Amino acid sequence: MPYYDYLCEDCGPFTSHAPMSAFDQPCSCPTCAADAPRVLFTAPKIAGMDKGRRTAFETNERAQHEPKRSGHGAGCSCCSGSSKKSSGTLYRPDGSKSFPAKRPWMISH
Repeated sequence: MPYYDYLCEDCGPFTSHAPMSAFDQPCSCPTCAADAPRVLFTAPKIAGMDKGRRTAFETNERAQHEPKRSGHGAGCSCCSGSSKKSSGTLYRPDGSKSFPAKRPWMISH
């Protein structure tokens, strides 16, 4: 559960943990037990979140103002990390070409 900051009118600021579904609900002050509204002194501490979600939030935060764009499409082989696809053409030392993986009737096409 993340920790949130609250401000009691009588006792001052304090920090308490609450479920993310109750982020906007007031919390009881640990000193006087009065309801204290949530305030934003610091960002919520979400270290207890699973690694996948935390990484997604960090990535979104980095990309918020300046998204990373490569200029290539989603299936681009140079950006996806996959190896370059072989054309299936065999080049011989004398400069001639052979197409061992192709169908013979498709060589001229």
